[in-house]
Amino acid sequence: MDTANNQRNKEPLTGSGDYLWDRTGAPDPEIQKLEGLLGDFRHSRPAPVLPEQVLRSRWAFVIGLRWFPAVAVAAVALAAFVTFLMFSNRHSQPAIAGWTVSGLSGSPRVDRNTISEKNGSARLSVGQVLETDDHSHASLRSSAIGQIDVEPSTRLRLLTMGQNLKRIALDRGTIHAYIWAPAGQFVVDTPSAVTVDLGCAYTLHVDDSGAGLVRTTLGWVGFKLNRRESFIPAGAACATRPKIGPGTPYFEDASPSFRAALARFDFEDASPQHRSDDIATVLAQARVRDSLTVWHLLSRVDDAQRVRVFDRLQQLAPPPPGVTEEGILRLDQPMLDRWWNQLGFDDISIWRHWEHSWSSVSASPN
Repeated sequence: MDTANNQRNKEPLTGSGDYLWDRTGAPDPEIQKLEGLLGDFRHSRPAPVLPEQVLRSRWAFVIGLRWFPAVAVAAVALAAFVTFLMFSNRHSQPAIAGWTVSGLSGSPRVDRNTISEKNGSARLSVGQVLETDDHSHASLRSSAIGQIDVEPSTRLRLLTMGQNLKRIALDRGTIHAYIWAPAGQFVVDTPSAVTVDLGCAYTLHVDDSGAGLVRTTLGWVGFKLNRRESFIPAGAACATRPKIGPGTPYFEDASPSFRAALARFDFEDASPQHRSDDIATVLAQARVRDSLTVWHLLSRVDDAQRVRVFDRLQQLAPPPPGVTEEGILRLDQPMLDRWWNQLGFDDISIWRHWEHSWSSVSASPN
């Protein structure tokens, strides 16, 4: 049988008798009709003969396909290794040395070096001083921290550029800070308080007497001197005075009489009666959002006034479960913190978590 099969394989092929496949057998009218319709598209040219070099290149391409997975894996591994080295080096490098300073107008100076259009920019390193005169603007920038725009007649010093604490001193003038460093890592000393960034943008002004004012436009800011603390969310402001520290925060759209009474209470009132009268004005005019101010007053009034402040805050923003009048009147810190969180400004645990980092620098700003 094998012999017969081999013999048949050697014989030439003959028609199958099927017109569709090899045009043998009886013509099929339907197929002939299709042939007529498609005849103009019949291919009549001979098959192309590929040059030997093209054939070789095709074989090289096929062989290359076999090696492609291995090459791709090696490339990915190399990229991962380079990325690892870059990441490791970035985290093993020493603390950032300083800020890049650009002159925006006039002739700002870093120590005795003037920044002009010719030299473009300079470096503000630890221990150096940046000053702008009456006609100068400057900008400080650090990719790891943020940007600080410096207005005319400003003097600031770079104190620390550590891994977890970046600290400058604003002796006088005005800065606009836009900070993207982790909350609590950027600190500004003033003659009357320490300003702690909590992930925000803010403006800080210090006059020649050392009095200051902070206005927050994004996030919130912590203001601190010794044990006196103020928290300033976006839209709010807070003044500070030498030897007194930060006043009580307030929203800037509060009524003028509300803000005037609060300023007198914070920095001017000498007699208990004057303090009581100004507290009465503040409480009477407080809106729901002014619970920010009323909450701060709990720890700034005497025992006799604290009941009045508690009652008003309870009307504006009822305390959460577990916060009691007894606990608030004795200034129980966990209860005060829970009530703050209920106000919706931000989570105070961020401040408590980082506070120990600032305690060594906040007792005496200068």
